[in-house]
Amino acid sequence: MGEEHQFVANDLKLNNVERCMIMTGPNMGGKSTCMRQIAHIAIMSHIGCYVPADSAVLPLLDGIYVRMGADDDLAQRKSTFMVEMSETSEILASATSNSLVILDELGRGTSTNDGAAIACATLDYLITEIKCFTLFVTHYPSVMELKNIWPEHVITVHMAYILRDKDDKEDIDTATFLYNVVPGISEKSYGINVAALAGISKDILCDAQQKSRELETKIKICRFLRKKTSTSVSNL
Repeated sequence: MGEEHQFVANDLKLNNVERCMIMTGPNMGGKSTCMRQIAHIAIMSHIGCYVPADSAVLPLLDGIYVRMGADDDLAQRKSTFMVEMSETSEILASATSNSLVILDELGRGTSTNDGAAIACATLDYLITEIKCFTLFVTHYPSVMELKNIWPEHVITVHMAYILRDKDDKEDIDTATFLYNVVPGISEKSYGINVAALAGISKDILCDAQQKSRELETKIKICRFLRKKTSTSVSNL
């Protein structure tokens, strides 16, 4: 590889207790690439190949299931979301506690509320019922909250990045991707940053960023009020 395209190595670990990893991070930060890498290593190890790692210890898996990408199926009259749900249904019906399941941004093909609800319910089922090794990529905050519900079984990681200091309040958030997997949850997805890289005009981006900040403020207020209401009820 050229110097500008150096490979970034990462360490990932699951065990018989911590069997689920939720991965977050910026768009174009390397999440899907990391998941593909793990799937390839798992497949290569099971057919007796050397794997691209300094060391690797994998259990004997009875299945490796991956739901990734966004494509429709015109011949079968299936929309993008229907394809996504059909493939997820097959995984849920086939996976066992000895399987590796990789789901990349499940639920993105429909409304935010429905998508987040499906993602949460699916991951909860994988954790509590199937109990397989699970790698789950998401941008939904509600999915990340499963870490608090099942802290002994779920670990959270994100793709590292560095934010550029902004001189102008109207300037666009700019993230430099490091492609390192680090512990914790990413605060944002920085989709507007990717839109800037794609050449969307700055006027549109500034307007989008302002709307994003307004939505974030509303969400924070709703969460605060919900938490305050819950505390008041519990004290009755």
